[in-house]
Amino acid sequence: MRFPEILILFREFHFVDIVLYIGIFVFAITGALKARAHQMDIFGAGVLAFATAYGGGTLRDLLIGIKINWMNDQLALGLVISAVIIVFLLRRNKAEFNRSLFFTDAIGLGMFTIAGIERSLANGVNEIYAVLMGVMSATFGGLLADIISNHVPALLKKGELYATVCLIGGTVYILLARLQLNDDLNMLICVILVVLLRIISKWKRIFLPEI
Repeated sequence: MRFPEILILFREFHFVDIVLYIGIFVFAITGALKARAHQMDIFGAGVLAFATAYGGGTLRDLLIGIKINWMNDQLALGLVISAVIIVFLLRRNKAEFNRSLFFTDAIGLGMFTIAGIERSLANGVNEIYAVLMGVMSATFGGLLADIISNHVPALLKKGELYATVCLIGGTVYILLARLQLNDDLNMLICVILVVLLRIISKWKRIFLPEI
């Protein structure tokens, strides 16, 4: 792709596209960090990065019945490869590593929740199911990566508000949209809300009651 073509591509971007691509990059980093935690090689890191970045969105698009969004998207693929290379080059101690993994995952949750809702609404899904598609977009990539690495998914761990924070953030996003406020501002507010709720729930050990 030539430089003028890249400039044209960026001019056509909407805020939701930026959110989506940031989410892909951040979740790819999360997947690569998980691979390091399980002492995988760089190929294994690529597999987990790809699964984390694309898993939830792929399932969402299949359920909606639309073209899978990452097909023929060279920018998205480049972001995943870049994330793997960055994680490969950076070396941190265990405490810094665990913090990085948690924060990148939290940011990815916020980004993919909103991007998933927007893509679902744009393709005729009603608001309730759009929120559910947003939750799925945000959580099922990590679920798939954890299953591949034979690890208990964060989605199912006791004491983790994971999908719940996505559900709250997505619901708030729909309510703000009904108020006809600025769409980009709504997205930003809800991404920040999801990230903060995830951090606070982990810090204060807030979790759902057992069944």
